[in-house]
Amino acid sequence: MTTAVLITGTSSGIGRAAALSLVRNPEFTVYATARRPGTLTDLAEAGARTLALDVTDETSRAKVVATVEAEQGAVGVLINNAGYGEYGTVEETGLDGVRRQFETNVFGLARMTQLVLPGMREAGHGRIINVGSMGGRLVFPAGGYYHASKYAVEALTDALRFEVAPFGIKVSLIEPGLIRTGFGDTAAHTLAGSAAPSGPYAQLNTTAERQMAQSYSSKRLSAPAEAVAKVIEHAATATRPRARYVVTPAAKVLVHTRRLLGARAFDAYLRMQFRSAA
Repeated sequence: MTTAVLITGTSSGIGRAAALSLVRNPEFTVYATARRPGTLTDLAEAGARTLALDVTDETSRAKVVATVEAEQGAVGVLINNAGYGEYGTVEETGLDGVRRQFETNVFGLARMTQLVLPGMREAGHGRIINVGSMGGRLVFPAGGYYHASKYAVEALTDALRFEVAPFGIKVSLIEPGLIRTGFGDTAAHTLAGSAAPSGPYAQLNTTAERQMAQSYSSKRLSAPAEAVAKVIEHAATATRPRARYVVTPAAKVLVHTRRLLGARAFDAYLRMQFRSAA
């Protein structure tokens, strides 16, 4: 049984925490990847093998998978973690940025999965762990395109889980809530640059940015990346991993609340939240 773990997007945040957690497991050989491998020095020192990977580039993707397979026979666990948030209203957000986000969050994830599956099928086992978001189960204003990418990951993961089960391959989806990483800063930056200060959605964008900052800084509402890494390790090692793992108590409450309230009541809840933030 191959024990090679390939993780995308390990330069920071959840990916880095997952690599540091898994590299301590003597059963695993961890391949930590990022567009700039120079950012992975500490992971290499911890025992991970580091590789350059741009999940939006076919040559880069194929080279990394081929390297792991040449050294290990097959990828045993693929952790599709690379992703970011392109924030802004549906009307004002530039679609070039949206396309770049989908190339990373959706198509990069899908292609990495396609590349490792032949080896996993031949080996008769494997794990694919997709890092989605609670944002694949509910939507906040000024985040529609990011949420759309995570809804897509939900659909792909559900289909994949059924399709590959006969080959001994297990698939899990990780749905973090607010995690204290650089994600919130990136999202706020794209939100701030998505529209003119005097545009029709100026007040909404300002409120959304303030709400985001308050939520990410709250230890009651958010959690460190290590909380997600712990769940990823469980999904990678459990005999019967779950289909979904919602991470953080606040995320579990929000997902459950959205399911119970329905669209009209949840919209009313959001209006109340955004009014209080303003």
